[in-house]
Amino acid sequence: MDFINKLIDKIGASLLNEDLWLNFGQGLLKIIGIMILSTILIRVGNVVIGKIFLLRTKSPLRISERRENTLVKLLDNILTYLVYFVALLMILETLSFDVKALLAGAGIVGLAVGFGAQNLVRDIITGFFIIFEDQFSVGDMIRVGQFEGTVEEIGLRTTKIKSWTGEINILPNGNITEVTNFSVNNSVAFVDVSIAYEGDIPKAERVIEDLLLELPDKYEEMVAPPELLGVQNLGPSGVVLRVVSEVLPMKHFHISRVLRKEIKMRLDEHGIEIPYPRMVMYTRQDEGAKQKERMSE
Repeated sequence: MDFINKLIDKIGASLLNEDLWLNFGQGLLKIIGIMILSTILIRVGNVVIGKIFLLRTKSPLRISERRENTLVKLLDNILTYLVYFVALLMILETLSFDVKALLAGAGIVGLAVGFGAQNLVRDIITGFFIIFEDQFSVGDMIRVGQFEGTVEEIGLRTTKIKSWTGEINILPNGNITEVTNFSVNNSVAFVDVSIAYEGDIPKAERVIEDLLLELPDKYEEMVAPPELLGVQNLGPSGVVLRVVSEVLPMKHFHISRVLRKEIKMRLDEHGIEIPYPRMVMYTRQDEGAKQKERMSE
C-alpha cells in the first residue's frame, strides 16, 4: 500500500508540475503552427506554380497545354510530399525525437527495403520517362491494355485513367508497356450514306458535295472541308457513299453525328430517298389461287 500511495503521490505531483504543462502547451502550439504553416505553404506553392505556367502562355517558348497540365499536377504533388515530409521531421523534433538518428536508421532500412522494392523503383523510373518523353499528358485520351479513357493524373508511381462511364483506373507506371494516344494527331470522321438503287446517284453526290463545302464555317472542329470519296459499297437495299473529314483530336465522334444529321436533312430537302429494308410476303392461298387460274386457262 505504501508503494501505491507513493506512486499516486508522484503521479499527482508530476501532473501538478507547471513546467510539464508549460512544455506540453508550447509543444502543442508548435505542432499546430507547423501544420498550419505547411497548409499555407502548399496552397501558396500551388498558386505560384500555376502563375508561373500562366506567364509561360505569353512566352514564345511555351510548351503544349497538355504538357503544362501534366507538369503542374506533378509539381503540386512533389511540393505536397516535400512539405509534409519536412513538417513531419519538425514535429518529431518538437516531440524530442532524435531526428538525425531516425534519418540514419531510415537510410539503412531504406537500403535493405530497396532490394525488395524493385517494382516500386521500376514504377518511378517508368513514370519519369513517361513525363520526360511526353508519351501522354493529363487530358489525353489513351488506351493501355484493356483500359481506355482520359488521363486524370500522372504521378511518378501511378497513372489515373478515367473511363467514359466514370470509373477511375489506377495503373502502376511499370505495367504500362504499350500506349495508344488518341489526342496527339488529328482524327478522321467517316460516315457511310445509303442511296436507294432507284435514286439519282450523280444528283445525290452533287447535293452532298455542295453541303460539305458549307460545313467548315459552321463547325470549327473540322480542320478541312469534308470529302466525298464516292461509292463505298453496293448494299442489299442501296448504294453506299462514304464521306470523310479530318477533325481535331477526339472530335470525330461528334463530327460523325453532325455529318449524318446534316446529310439526312439536305437529302430530304432535295427529295432523295434513303433506302430502308423492304419485305414482300406471299401466302399459300394466293399461290393456290394463281395455280387454279392457270389451270382454268
